[in-house]
Amino acid sequence: MQVILLENIDRVGKKGAVINVSDGYARNFLLPKKKAVEATPVNKKRLEEELKHAEKRLEKEKEVLQALAGKINNASVTIAQKVGDGDRLFGSVTAMDIVDALAKEGVHIDKKKIHIENPIKELGAFTVPIKLHPEITAELKVNVVKA
Repeated sequence: MQVILLENIDRVGKKGAVINVSDGYARNFLLPKKKAVEATPVNKKRLEEELKHAEKRLEKEKEVLQALAGKINNASVTIAQKVGDGDRLFGSVTAMDIVDALAKEGVHIDKKKIHIENPIKELGAFTVPIKLHPEITAELKVNVVKA
């Protein structure tokens, strides 16, 4: 029986795939649990329309993220930290510190998108990559100064 998957299923296929499965698997598992629908011409046409709408939505989302990346690339944040002997920081500058500093600038992002390769434990200027989308990465200039 041919079905269209409504969600990703391990070792079977991804959402939106048209696959052949045994009749029993389709009738007893996929269809009752609403994990798939029968691959009729009407359902195939609906799937194509949904894919077109999803693609348009993704394009709009990418445009918004491109604009946000441009804003972040032009931004610079200053973070004041307490220092000890030799201008070494007590602790380090974390992703949450950067998120708070960006929020004061009017840019709101998730801290999981900030990728600090090495902990920032000294004063100075640093460039921090922010991965907004798999294809879009922004570079933020972070200045760490004495408190």
